[in-house]
Amino acid sequence: MAWEYSNKTTKLFMDAVQGKPGTHLGELEDPDGLGEHGSIACGDSMRFTFRVERHPSDPTQDIITEARYLTFGCTSAIAASEALCALIENGRYTPLDALKITNKDIVDYLEGLPEQKIHCSVMGAEALEAAVFNWAQKRGVDLKALGVEMHTEDQEEGRIVCKCFSISEPYLRRKIRELGLKTIPEITNAVKAGGACMSCHHTPGGLQDLLDEIWVRKEPAESPGALDVHENAHAKSTEDISPYQFAKKIEKAMDDYIRPMLHRDGGDIEIVDIKDAIVYCRLVGACAGCVGATMTLKMMVEKTLKDMVDERVKVIQV
Repeated sequence: MAWEYSNKTTKLFMDAVQGKPGTHLGELEDPDGLGEHGSIACGDSMRFTFRVERHPSDPTQDIITEARYLTFGCTSAIAASEALCALIENGRYTPLDALKITNKDIVDYLEGLPEQKIHCSVMGAEALEAAVFNWAQKRGVDLKALGVEMHTEDQEEGRIVCKCFSISEPYLRRKIRELGLKTIPEITNAVKAGGACMSCHHTPGGLQDLLDEIWVRKEPAESPGALDVHENAHAKSTEDISPYQFAKKIEKAMDDYIRPMLHRDGGDIEIVDIKDAIVYCRLVGACAGCVGATMTLKMMVEKTLKDMVDERVKVIQV
């Protein structure tokens, strides 16, 4: 069964993909702020850019006049990104004031999201924060002196807890506290951690242990030792491999990266045929009836296969 979105969410999505006036799908040239969040390997990724009207003497009073986004994700990811841009532009926020926009504000603007899609609103807020950090660097604004705490290094530093989505312990600790996440399903809905193989749910140092430390007993001092290094495999050129080897690479990317993301949303994908670099496939389950099915194939499935297997890959829906 397809996800039940509010009428507003569906309209924002349809208007965006059709490029209607007033929508924000795209990227600003030479932006004053640029930030990214997510990973194409996880299925969701967002790039957020904004332009400001510069204050003549005080950069903290710059006003955001334009906001744009590029996102590889589903209906709710695109609609949530539209909501974020609209909130910022309509509110004439300074970059610092824009940081006060929460994922709840985005969900409220959309008139609700399915619980399993809350992570899409979190993604936008994280990309915004990264863009504001970039603006501050360009404008010489000392965020720390202003008491603004940024978390741009959370995903790069620290032990990896969820290896499927490369989500680190510092990031998880912060989001558990910020969003008041009390259960593993709540963590998965908010930031995706634990949504694929689920091996991080109850392993020592996993999601349940983090919840217990944060909400049940006093959190122990973090040990500076033993960082777990998670290495991502990079696709090599496939121009000199056989059709069989090429197909195996496609299947592996599907199994390791694409299917776990679709399963997370109640869907799946079937490979019908592979001819040269063209992959014929169909979405099934909840994804088959989703209004964003075509976008999912192009902006998530095809982009992932291009990144993980070969840039020549083209996905055709059958």
